[in-house]
Amino acid sequence: MTPGPLVDPGTVPCWLAPLVCGAAQLSATDLSRVPLPPAGIGRRAAVLLLLGADEATGEPDVLLQRRSAGLSSHAGQVSFPGGAVDEGDDGPVAAALREAAEEVGVHPGDVRPVALLPEVYVPPSNFRVAPVIAHWERPGPVSPVDPAETAAVARVPLSMLADPANRLTVPGREDWAFPAFLVPGMLVWGFTGGLVHAVLRMGGWERPWDAERVEDLDTAWRLTEETGVSR
Repeated sequence: MTPGPLVDPGTVPCWLAPLVCGAAQLSATDLSRVPLPPAGIGRRAAVLLLLGADEATGEPDVLLQRRSAGLSSHAGQVSFPGGAVDEGDDGPVAAALREAAEEVGVHPGDVRPVALLPEVYVPPSNFRVAPVIAHWERPGPVSPVDPAETAAVARVPLSMLADPANRLTVPGREDWAFPAFLVPGMLVWGFTGGLVHAVLRMGGWERPWDAERVEDLDTAWRLTEETGVSR
């Protein structure tokens, strides 16, 4: 499946159209500094970047989940719903929708996939992840389907993620640095933080922020705790 818009940008809400149009100009290096491995290396996976609008205010938001602390990989981290592409899935879009239903109870019929982003490689899990942008046309209630896998789920306003007070940089492996975001109940960083950063930039929501504000991971968590956020 070729990355790029999956629908006519003129058929999506005006706040979402720039993001759909921008998908055509993206490359993997725009989303991650980690190079893709040679073909055949890495398991195929997909995540759902599910964007909706608050029913009362019309403010755009994105669905995020926090993984349970007892998982063997990426424990306690914030992510988009997603997982491995199974043999029975008709590509990454179908996989992302299935995983969102299994993990947090999103009804696939309420969701319209609108763009597919280039694959990004995640070395710790050896996944080649295809991010799927979707419009949540009829938002419904969501919650962790299996608490052993998902600890929490939330619709997070894009304005909160774009707020310079909630942005910082967290160092990662091999001297890499990741955009990070302080959200009530969640610290968004790593692979997910990189995708959030790209979405804000592509969609025109990004605001000037202090890219020199660097904190290690423990300090970043402590900052969330000081604002009433629990790890």
